[in-house]
Amino acid sequence: MASLSREALQQENKFVMETAKLIEKEILSSPPTRKEKVINFLHPQELIDRVDFKLNESGMNQEQLLKLCKDAIKYSVRTSNPMFVNQLYHAADPYSLAGSWLTEALNTNQHTFEAAPFFIVLEQLLLREVRSIIGWESGDGIFAPGGSIGNMYAMTLARHHKYPEAKRKGLAQCGHLVAFTSDEAHYSIKKSANWIGLGMDNVITVKTNEFGEMIPAELDFAMVKAKSEGKIPFFVNATCGTTVLGASDSFGAVGEICKKHDVWMHIDAAWGGSLLLSKKHRKESLKGVELADSIVWNPHKMLGASLQCTLFLTKYQNLLKECNSASATYLFQQDKFYDTQYDTGDKSMQCGRKVDVLKLWLMWKARGTNGLEHLVDNACHQALYFQSLIKERPGFRLVIPRVQCTNVCFWYVPPSLRGQEETEEWWKELGQVAPKIKERMVKEGTMLIGYQPLGTKKLPNFFRLVISCQPPLTNDDMKHIADEIERLGNDL
Repeated sequence: MASLSREALQQENKFVMETAKLIEKEILSSPPTRKEKVINFLHPQELIDRVDFKLNESGMNQEQLLKLCKDAIKYSVRTSNPMFVNQLYHAADPYSLAGSWLTEALNTNQHTFEAAPFFIVLEQLLLREVRSIIGWESGDGIFAPGGSIGNMYAMTLARHHKYPEAKRKGLAQCGHLVAFTSDEAHYSIKKSANWIGLGMDNVITVKTNEFGEMIPAELDFAMVKAKSEGKIPFFVNATCGTTVLGASDSFGAVGEICKKHDVWMHIDAAWGGSLLLSKKHRKESLKGVELADSIVWNPHKMLGASLQCTLFLTKYQNLLKECNSASATYLFQQDKFYDTQYDTGDKSMQCGRKVDVLKLWLMWKARGTNGLEHLVDNACHQALYFQSLIKERPGFRLVIPRVQCTNVCFWYVPPSLRGQEETEEWWKELGQVAPKIKERMVKEGTMLIGYQPLGTKKLPNFFRLVISCQPPLTNDDMKHIADEIERLGNDL
């Protein structure tokens, strides 16, 4: 039996190696170019009919399993293709990918020093480095499973900071709490209010200007009004890089208002946080960031760390543990022989927590801060180049006259709609152009770019180009994107 077990283990390990070879051949050895498809699109039922998704009583042989792995590659979106500009994430940095593989192979749980000594120390030191870049002399932090959870950490800490008794006795002890966020902020702020029992209706949305930036005077007015109604402001979410327009709020002005009203200031920098690594763009988009009480940053977005990689940071040193600890004695014994401050799991909302730090650390070590800065600056440059490219090009019209983060928002106006009076019906027809072009490009597989309406500004569907560090795009890529949209929409 022992020899059979060894033989079975050898076969299983052989499958892992064969899968690695498949990944190397199909994904890594020849990075995709613009000529290759971004996606082999099938409708859901077509995909179900094409692939053997059913789970069986008996196991498959390795040849059949490798065929399924090939299917997974064939019918997945190739995010490493330079024409995948659809989401706020793109390709994985190769060094970060290596970190992901190592992390998965070690299968470590990031909760105690005895279970994950290397990664516990690494997380602490990397978070300290990022806090230093922000401008905080002390504080704390944790890697979270996505920006939405990071924002929930922030709201929970804000509540605990103002009403620590709520941890044990509930929200009834707090009075009528209300949070504030802009009308262009991420929807996870309202979800967080739901998750912590605050209620989505107790998130007050604040008006933004034409660029999507929160208007400080409107925030101050909203807080004064809430107080006059017997409500208690406790949390403000400001944004660095809104999802659609890429706007960054005025952190200096928002910080002063939060100080005036004794309210926690959080910055959702999930998208724009990578600008911290650029001396030039940090000054432009993150001025006053040090005034925040907490910040969320997703390196898996603009910077290109492999999914998922999210940092939650706060300027308060022990608040995470005070807020979240449950002191489970089977994990967090205080009589251990080593320094138990490195048992960081009790400050997390989770017990089991993946190791995400290696994905960021390994790429940072490989490229250095200067190398990462160069990648961020290139992404910003390409966004500015694309804007200049389409600014005077017939058929293209900018939604706003400037680039924010690396977001460029624009309409494509086909020849059939040019030179006409821009009536309500005209705008309605224009709003149908982006979905039709998107359908064509998806079915052909040539490119993926996002579109959306913007209800807060009463704008019909428009394209949103977002540029990331990976793969590093070029001026030629920008020209190809404009050419492809024109090719697909010229006859509409």
